[in-house]
Amino acid sequence: MAANKQHPQKSPQHAPILIQIGIYATILFLSWLISEWGAKTFPKFPLPTPVVGLVLLYGALTLHIVKVEWVEDLGAFLISIIGFLFVPSGIQLAGTLGILQNEGWKLIVVIIISTVILLVSVAYCTRFFIWLRVHVLHKDAHVDTESKDEG
Repeated sequence: MAANKQHPQKSPQHAPILIQIGIYATILFLSWLISEWGAKTFPKFPLPTPVVGLVLLYGALTLHIVKVEWVEDLGAFLISIIGFLFVPSGIQLAGTLGILQNEGWKLIVVIIISTVILLVSVAYCTRFFIWLRVHVLHKDAHVDTESKDEG
């Protein structure tokens, strides 16, 4: 029986927290510039800065301009305090309770309808991609969940 030589895995090099903050700040600044340019160029089609930032970060990660290890720690921290980050929105919402009292039922109807539309569209998109994988790419639709280490 041959002995398996295991090579120690290199642990990813995490960037210092100030570098991570700098990466996020740069992406947020670029997304703000794009959002402002978009507001002037296409006034009827607003580009929200956070959405543009998410697209830029995704693009940078996909193209390997930014490595996951460089933004992982700060991203995990921000996710851990996400509830706290929504407090200002909740306070602003509570400040508009007069509107909620008058128009609250309309908001509830819109939320219910949009949730149903979202669920149905996600279901059909998923169904389409499964069909695409099976019929066009000729791959099995079921993902093998068994561990590759066994055997």
